[in-house]
Amino acid sequence: MFDDVLCLSHLRWGFVFQRPNHLMTRFARERRVFFVEEPMFGETAPRLDVQESEGGLHVVVPHLPHGRSHEEVEQLQRTMLDRLIAQHRISAPLLWMYTPMALGWARHVPSVATVYDCMDELSLFHGAPPALRDREKELFGRADVVFTGGVSLWEAKRNHHPNVHAMPSSVDAAHFATAREGKKDPADQKEIAHPRVGFFGVLDERLDRELLGAVASAMPEVQFVLLGPIVKIDPASLPKLPNIHYLGQKNYKELPAYLAGWDVAFMPFAINDATRFISPTKTPEFLAAGCPVVSTPIRDVVRPYGEKGLVRIAGTPEEMVRAIGDAIVEKDKPAGIARRAACDGFIAQMSWDQTYQAMCAHVHDAIKRRSRAIEAALELVEEHDDDSALEGTLGRASDAEEAPCSTI
Repeated sequence: MFDDVLCLSHLRWGFVFQRPNHLMTRFARERRVFFVEEPMFGETAPRLDVQESEGGLHVVVPHLPHGRSHEEVEQLQRTMLDRLIAQHRISAPLLWMYTPMALGWARHVPSVATVYDCMDELSLFHGAPPALRDREKELFGRADVVFTGGVSLWEAKRNHHPNVHAMPSSVDAAHFATAREGKKDPADQKEIAHPRVGFFGVLDERLDRELLGAVASAMPEVQFVLLGPIVKIDPASLPKLPNIHYLGQKNYKELPAYLAGWDVAFMPFAINDATRFISPTKTPEFLAAGCPVVSTPIRDVVRPYGEKGLVRIAGTPEEMVRAIGDAIVEKDKPAGIARRAACDGFIAQMSWDQTYQAMCAHVHDAIKRRSRAIEAALELVEEHDDDSALEGTLGRASDAEEAPCSTI
């Protein structure tokens, strides 16, 4: 149905390996993928870097000079995108959007269908562009299908579009299960004593720094290991204690080796606007590695992981201290082994391959509906010799034949 995917993302390909990376690498097995990042600014003339990353996947990075107005920046990006499309002969691609702000330079691109993969409520993040909400409203009007990164986000978006499906981020269970094979401890972790409690992910406004400091202070015998880049917060604001170890960002392939040396994994997320609708990918990744997990009461962690007894939920420092202590004691006892078996059974039902296939099925249905709408509109034009009928029919097509919204 289409030969190319044009993906417009607010995340960089080489940042933390997450949802866009998992999905686009799978698309690239069958067709060309152009992953277009937001621009990088510097003392440079405008240029577009295109590098082939994996198979048919091309990472596209606009480089723009400092000091241009917002309008000039969007015009430069439109020009660069048009040049990319012309040079690579991209014709009627699947337009896959992670940021509504990309409409400023991509709304004119003809596509076989438009997908809005809404993985976060970006408008609630620190520094979100003021125009983001209006752009998202426009994108809802243009998209043929909308996916959300979790159930709580689906609940928030389901009334904004007639074809919205919750597609929680999944897990490459085989990759993380290698943590159970007794991997060699990485050099920067091997001197850290046990018991170890670990976390990997972006260290930003979503991290409850006060909670982390309080728990580490209350458990001086436990070592807390945090992996990941520090973004949008002052590094000096992170708690500094002898038993907290910040080891920096790690490659996705390296993560199981670190997990292999953890006694417990934890998710000390703050309860704030930025975490209201998150569905952490790391939850099933930690479980696949065989780690007991303790989390603050993030809604998409409580449902289903907390309710099923797969993850311990702790809302205060005292509760988290108790939960971590219980998880350490239980880990290799019969109750811990039984809990791990229940986790294995649950995550066996979810994989990135399954999520990808389910999303593709919805995309193909959307393309078929659009095709039928175009055929119907053309017949109407021929019958009534009225060009305005074409626009009107297409405008109503997404409402007329949409499938019921999914909740999974």
